[in-house]
Amino acid sequence: MQMLACNSWSLQNTIPHGIIIVPKRFFMGRRQLLSSVSLCSDGVQHDIVSTHSIFISRAVRDGTKHVYEEICKNSPITTRRMLLTSLFMYLFYYPTRYLPAQALGDPSVTIEEVTPPVFPSGALFPTEERIVQLFEKNTYSVVNIFDVTLRPQLNVTGVVEIPEGNGSGVVWDAQGHIVTNYHVIGNALSRNPSPGQVVARVNILASEGVQKNFEGKLVGADRAKDLAVLKVEASKDLLRPIKVGQSSSLRVGQQCLAIGNPFGFDHTLTVGVISGLNRDIFSQTGVTIGGGIQTDAAINPGNSGGPLLDSKGNLIGINTAIFTQTGTSAGVGFAIPSSTVLKIVPQLIQFGKVVRAGLNVEIAPDLVANQLNVRNGALILQVPGNSLAAKAGLLPTTRGFAGNIVLGDIIIAVDDKPVKSKAELYKVLDDYNVGDKVLLKIQRGGENLELPIILEEKSS
Repeated sequence: MQMLACNSWSLQNTIPHGIIIVPKRFFMGRRQLLSSVSLCSDGVQHDIVSTHSIFISRAVRDGTKHVYEEICKNSPITTRRMLLTSLFMYLFYYPTRYLPAQALGDPSVTIEEVTPPVFPSGALFPTEERIVQLFEKNTYSVVNIFDVTLRPQLNVTGVVEIPEGNGSGVVWDAQGHIVTNYHVIGNALSRNPSPGQVVARVNILASEGVQKNFEGKLVGADRAKDLAVLKVEASKDLLRPIKVGQSSSLRVGQQCLAIGNPFGFDHTLTVGVISGLNRDIFSQTGVTIGGGIQTDAAINPGNSGGPLLDSKGNLIGINTAIFTQTGTSAGVGFAIPSSTVLKIVPQLIQFGKVVRAGLNVEIAPDLVANQLNVRNGALILQVPGNSLAAKAGLLPTTRGFAGNIVLGDIIIAVDDKPVKSKAELYKVLDDYNVGDKVLLKIQRGGENLELPIILEEKSS
């Protein structure tokens, strides 16, 4: 319905046919108009809808008929329901931006005529086929791990398992040992569980799309290398141990594959290359791990503990960390090399802990060493009296008679391997075993000395 409101007096003599003149005192709103047109000159109430446009001019004219009579004369009688129906049909045929567009079709064509031909995919390229086979072969060696904590349940006897995180792991052997990251089950380990206690739930892939759930009992964990070993009571037909390769022969640029459970999406494959070697990994456990493998294969939360494979499908690392500011993969991921895994895991299985070779002396933190003006080497603070280091003649840091600090021996090399800090000393000693004899190069005062020493078990 169109309405024209005008205050011009010039319209008095030029009123076209069909325009209704409303006295100024009868200016009406749309709702009032619709509710009022039901009263016509015959005194009978009707619902009125006009098929013609009605123009109402706000001019004053003597002798003008009442607006109600004129509307009744120009409008056919119908129902109020028809008014709403007309409005709906108008919006249907003339859609606005508030309504979806009317669907259009072409009935002159058939579905077969507009369906393009579908071509068979054919055989995969050799490189694709190799990657597919590597995934299908190794995906059953990857497990999904859920860190759980046993907590008392209120008003109910017993305890309840509270899941606190998830990650990945690999089947190590047919005895049910599972290798993962320390930080994957870190919440449970922070409560100092005893060996044999359930600290995680382990899902093992039985067939495509079917996983079986097992209790993951703690065997041993090593925070310094961010590794942990669990054990599950699973049948041997479900346990498919991973094949371990050599990380010492890796080269930058060679292809690698990562399998894990990023964001809970189980058994996800990403492909990349070895981007760097011998990187320092700043683990989520707060320690620095040397010799790390850098890769651009996408590693995200949930990939931790999963395998990094070479192009032959052999384990070359355990995925452990990403370098990112957003919490998602930024193309810089890190893995603990298999050489480190091979050294740590067997000890965790046998002893429940790692037996490390060391000097059993207290080394000054880098901050303290810098404050004492030691810029190169590992400064010895204390030497236990009954240790092999004391018998070898290593001297600690002491105070003189005047209260001044007398620096102890500063280790600058082990068997010609340079040592620039405390972290580098521990990194060098990781390559040795208890009972090995090494030659220490030290600075004592203004002279350099060489002292042979037998490494002993490092106290925790």
